[in-house]
Amino acid sequence: MALSVPIVDLLESDNTDPVLKARLAEALKARQFASNVLGLPDNASYTRYSALPRDYVLWNLFVAPELSLEPVQHCYLFTGCLAYKGYFTPEAAQAAAQQWRKQGMDVFIGDIPAYSTLGWYDDPLLSSMLHWDDDYLALTLFHELAHQRFYLKDDTAFNESFASFVGSEGLRQWRSSRGLAPPDPALEQQQAEFTQLVMATRERLQAVYTSERPDAAKRKAKESAFSRLQMDYQQWKSDCWDNSPRFDGWFAEALNNASLLPFGLYDQWVPAFAMLFEQTGRDWQAFYQAVERMENVTSTEREHLMLGLLQAAQKIDQSRPPDVTGHRHFSSQQPIRTRETGCIEEHL
Repeated sequence: MALSVPIVDLLESDNTDPVLKARLAEALKARQFASNVLGLPDNASYTRYSALPRDYVLWNLFVAPELSLEPVQHCYLFTGCLAYKGYFTPEAAQAAAQQWRKQGMDVFIGDIPAYSTLGWYDDPLLSSMLHWDDDYLALTLFHELAHQRFYLKDDTAFNESFASFVGSEGLRQWRSSRGLAPPDPALEQQQAEFTQLVMATRERLQAVYTSERPDAAKRKAKESAFSRLQMDYQQWKSDCWDNSPRFDGWFAEALNNASLLPFGLYDQWVPAFAMLFEQTGRDWQAFYQAVERMENVTSTEREHLMLGLLQAAQKIDQSRPPDVTGHRHFSSQQPIRTRETGCIEEHL
């Protein structure tokens, strides 16, 4: 971005707000760790700071048919096809969403604090990335740099799951390098359980949409599935998490097929990548090389490899609680285990 400023200049300036200076100093340390330890690209990305005149840098629009969970693809020369389209203003995203609604499609708009140009440009650290704590900032940096390290055209779920794993495992190692405990396991558990709730709904709807039922029956089943998700969510957070409002915002707007898309894209293969990391000796370069080899096989062969890794991860979960990396792998076929003894709910 033309208005970005080198972070080192801001750190040396007496005019920089002290709070901002402290955040930027931490960000620069995490950026150096990303290249020195995690093996992520060593370039000028995220070494400059840009203060945005808005809360987020992008608004991603997800679109799905009324009776399908297959996302509408948006295709570009360098990135290939993506399961979403980004807009630089919420108004533009809403206008596009309205056009899709007129065609009978389901839509969902997600606020995006960061992005990656896949190494084509030196991406700046944005003010929108500072909305949350230093852990989230470090995770975001690792996630976005992972996209620069490896990107596979036309496979959003593979790319986002890969970056999500690198981000979460990178954060664990970043905290460990500073003598800090792993991220709060209760928060991870809560996130995993919420994701499980949503993924269970995806599976129910997938079965409905691929069935031979008439469309009217599918619409009724769709309405019932989202009503059940609402009720399950309220019971889950009441019984198990002291009515924590952490995920209430997601339910603020009417749910639809497009609302479910980010969960399948960002979470689908994370346990598989965690398993691959273990199989490559927890060595980042060996891990990246194994990921890169998947680029040379067909999409069907790649899916077969990922399913094998996912099954291996699930077998480990059946024999012991979390694996040695601290990752918890949840299947929607498993009961939800929460932090409180005896707080187990079956949602299937």
